[in-house]
This record gives sequence, structure tokens and C-alpha cells, in this order.
Amino acid sequence: MDAIENYLVENRERQLDELFELLRIESVSALSVHKPDMIKAAQYVAQKLQACGMDTVRVMETEGNPVVFAKLGSDASKPTVLVYGHYDVQPVDPIELWETPPFEPAIRDGKLYARGATDDKGQLFLHIKALEALIATQDSLPVNIKVCIEGEEEIGSRNLPLFVEKNQDLLAADLLIISDTSILAPDVPAICYGVRGLCAMQIDVVTAKSDLHSGMFGGAVPNALHALAELVSSFHDPSGKVAVKGFYDDVQPLSKEERASIYQIPHDDHAYQSSLGITELVGEPGYTTLERVMARPTLEINGMYGGFQGEGTKTVIPRQAHAKITCRLVNNQDPEKVFQVLEQHIRAHTPPGANITTTRMDSGRPFVTSLQTPSMQIAGDAYEASYGV
Repeated sequence: MDAIENYLVENRERQLDELFELLRIESVSALSVHKPDMIKAAQYVAQKLQACGMDTVRVMETEGNPVVFAKLGSDASKPTVLVYGHYDVQPVDPIELWETPPFEPAIRDGKLYARGATDDKGQLFLHIKALEALIATQDSLPVNIKVCIEGEEEIGSRNLPLFVEKNQDLLAADLLIISDTSILAPDVPAICYGVRGLCAMQIDVVTAKSDLHSGMFGGAVPNALHALAELVSSFHDPSGKVAVKGFYDDVQPLSKEERASIYQIPHDDHAYQSSLGITELVGEPGYTTLERVMARPTLEINGMYGGFQGEGTKTVIPRQAHAKITCRLVNNQDPEKVFQVLEQHIRAHTPPGANITTTRMDSGRPFVTSLQTPSMQIAGDAYEASYGV
């Protein structure tokens, strides 16, 4: 460990400079104008993996942005660890809120500010530099290493499933490590052992063939916004629990061990509430705030719009109204089944005079790893050794 620590200290400034170079690449996957930057970022990551001493490094084409693959070791007697990350970043808007340019790294109060510094260029670069230090200071590693770095995570990893399907043998591993989550505080380490899934839906309501004047037609015709409001209010009961029949059918209850572990996490409801600028916390009865945001399913209205939204008043009865919803899913829930129960609920609760259509959008499966696996215990021991807690 002393040799590794010394190597990292001696090379700190060079490694920071290299991270800065990666952060300066404007690899915004959501905007097509940045396509050349996506290729540049992939090539830069590949160069650094090559330089750190990996046996094999490849930039592999997909229907979208390339995937960087690297490998070190092929000893069948050793377990294989696959490290995942992504080199694409979110758009930078609103630009006026940045204190320093988003693609010009800046250090303030010991923190590094740049788009991608914590999601996910900083984390993936940490892995590369950890590998560099290990390769430079150790005669051999106790595991084989594979690395898979994609460029579309921020737009839903559109092409990653097909890439994985086509390259199962290449990516085969005993353990997958993803560093695209967070710890709880600088001195409070955490292992993320599960992630909630997602299903997203657009709801469109149509009533008359045109908007109508409220003075001439009000009181006799359906109002699309009223219908939408009535529909979305049916998604939850007064306590805050999701009221969609079948929504909770496949949800596996939290174990006593999980609830005890979550309870031990440092958390203050009042401080949490104050930091968000809200007057009250709400949610599913019978669960703590951390259980609700970490391990329980949700149904959220992300947007509602329709009718007149300009300055002043327009006495209109709108013919159209729209809503966007997303559900966060847990452990055993299947996005396909959740889509189905949502659609059934919407059909059953369509107000009179409203024609409602739904469009399925993004979806993703939830995932949970057992806390009892040897790899989780090793990760916990490593954190304890590093943080002293």
C-alpha cells in the first residue's frame, strides 16, 4: 500500500492535468453538434487506458457513440472484474448559473468544478488511475480486469443493450463495478447495492374539435384540463400511497436487515427539509424518508400543460391537455407490467367526454445485489480500511 500511495502522491499533478484534459472535451451526448467531441472523448479514454498498461484497448463502434473496451490479464484461475463508466455528460444549460465555464475545470475550496467532474468522468478516471498505480507498483494483480466505457448513458444508453448482447464473451466477468453513484458525505462512505428502475409515459387528453369560449359553452362541455386533473389525482390515495391497482404486486418488502442498515445512515429529516426549502415531507405511510427515496416505488407527475398560458386572461375551455409521468421501480418490478397496470388504470378512470391516449417512453429495470455476497463484504472491508469507519 505504501508503494501505491507514494506513486499516487508523486504523480498527482500529472494525473490532475490529464483529468482536466478529459473534462475540457465537450462530450454532450444529447446534442448532435457534439458528435465529434464524443469520438474525441472515447479516443482520449482509450489512450489513457493504453498508457496505464492494459493488454488490449479497443474503441468499438455502435449505432450511436463508440464504446471503449480494455482488458488486462486472462488467467482462468483468477476472477474477472468488469468496470463500467461513461464519458458522455449532460448539457450545461442554464449557462448563466455557472461561476466558471463548464468545460474549463476550476478548483475552489478544494473541490473540482466542471461538467462531468462527478458524473462520470471523475469516477471513470479514478479507476484508470487506480489501475495505473497498481500496474506500476505490483508484480501482478489477483484478478483479471475488463473495462467498458460507453458514451450514451445520459441519453438512456440506447445502444448498450445490443452491444452487450453482441459481445457477451468479450464482456464476461464474475463481478461488475459501477462508480456512477454517490457516497453520503465526504467522511461517510457508502456502497450502492441497488438502483431503482424507471418507466415514463406521456398522457394526452382530447375533448372537443377546437378550444371553446367559456361564456358560450362553459357548463355544458368537457374541459380537457379538468379531465386531466381528475385523472392524475386518482394516481394516489389521500395518504400518498400509489392507488393504481397492481402497482405494488411484485414489490418485495425490505428485509429487517435492510431496514436496520438504512436506519443507521446519518440523516435528519428537519435538516433535509430545510435544505430543500420545503415546509413538509410527504410520502408513502409506514416508511422513513430514506426508505422512500432509496427503496420504495413512486409515481410522479413531471409536467402538466394545456390551454392558455400567456399573460392576462383568455376565457377558453381547452380541448387538449397533456401530462408526463415517471415511476421509480424497485427490486422485482417489471417496467412492462407497470406500463400495463398504468394503462388499465387510465382506461378505468377516464372522465366522461375525454379521449385519452398514452405513449410509453423510457424504461429501465431495477436491480439489487445481495449484501451477503463475498464481493460486497470485500468492498465494505476496503471502505473501512480507507475511511477508518
